[in-house]
Amino acid sequence: MSTATSAGRVLPGDPPGGRRAIAVWGVGVSVYFVAVIFRTSLGVAGLDAADRFHVNASALSTFSILQLLVYAGMQIPVGLLVDRLGTKKVLGIGVVLFTAGQLGFAFSPSYGTALASRALLGCGDAMTFISVLRLGTRWFPARRGPMVAQLAGLVGMAGNLVSTLVLARLLHGIGWTAAFAGSALAGAVVFVLLLLFLKDHPEGHEPEPLPHQGAAYVRRQIARSWREPGTRLGLWVHFTTQFPAMVFLLLWGMPFLVEAQGLSRATAGTLLTLVVLSNMAVGLAYGQIIARHHAARLPLALGTVGATALLWATTLAYPAEHAPMWLLVVLCTVLGACGPASMIGFDFARPANPPERQGTASGITNMGGFVASMTTLFAVGVLLDATGDDYTVAFSSVFVLQALGVTQILRLRKRAALRERERLVASRVETVHVPV
Repeated sequence: MSTATSAGRVLPGDPPGGRRAIAVWGVGVSVYFVAVIFRTSLGVAGLDAADRFHVNASALSTFSILQLLVYAGMQIPVGLLVDRLGTKKVLGIGVVLFTAGQLGFAFSPSYGTALASRALLGCGDAMTFISVLRLGTRWFPARRGPMVAQLAGLVGMAGNLVSTLVLARLLHGIGWTAAFAGSALAGAVVFVLLLLFLKDHPEGHEPEPLPHQGAAYVRRQIARSWREPGTRLGLWVHFTTQFPAMVFLLLWGMPFLVEAQGLSRATAGTLLTLVVLSNMAVGLAYGQIIARHHAARLPLALGTVGATALLWATTLAYPAEHAPMWLLVVLCTVLGACGPASMIGFDFARPANPPERQGTASGITNMGGFVASMTTLFAVGVLLDATGDDYTVAFSSVFVLQALGVTQILRLRKRAALRERERLVASRVETVHVPV
């Protein structure tokens, strides 16, 4: 007999979870872990890249903008591919692409070839997170969804930690080419693990085959996912929460702390590490809270946005040449909550869509934060060049996107809640009670 509840859903046909699920899912998240190392490697190498390729702030930001542009643009196609081809094939393609991109970046002799390598890396990276989310829904019960998603995000932040602590030291110890080429070996390792051990779903839980319907299928998947208010709300939650920390870690945090705040690279690296550690701790807390109290999703998301805006405003407006260390520590600690808050977006999109649309809906949601990050990366670079490296003006662009996102969240929240209640009632009605 199966039942359905709002806090802990047990649905007919739910996968059992267990040790085998953890092992298979662990292979998937190891791929995502390596992808995040490669994605964030430029964050600790931004100043070195500017010297190596002789570029200004706008050109430097183009590296990350192009990478995120490719990533964001790939989200819906990747979601459709995951729904049709399954996790293993899409992850395999992703590993090959992001490893080739990291190798290309290591040996790039010019700015143009380096840009092409980052674009290739972004394309492969785009195939990882949605695949890992899909893997979680195929191997774990629905009630574990929030925690599994937060744990995936936590593993990704561990990859960011490796970039901050390990790759940064390698870069300044053995040089550009050796550091980036050596890190690419991790891609080969996870590719072998994927081929040997990853399975799309447990035995007895095969999804129904989808007939090939060409462009009509694609349009229908996207349209049906987009019509769900929960999908759109998920996108805007992801848009509004993720980008402040992403921009800080991916490119502009190190230059801001060194050039605007007068810190050494070692101290700045420690603060970047604090963002990552805070992210990991907050991710565990948010996952537990949402799993037990589903209604906490929106307060947590909006609370994170408000705290982030307050700390950025306080830091940028501080009446001295440099903000005090205690304020920078608090800022970096609060920025650590942005990643876990962005994962809440998937907790709105997931219950709004049936299993056959989970990949597409996740792709739409995942676009949000990366579009916001890409826009802010570009805005900061342009404003720095236009104002003679005035970081106060440049980082004020954060508030514009936060205001836009909060407006959309407030507009959609009631419709999404109503639709989610309707789907929950329908699932209760359709639950099959089998006598023992």
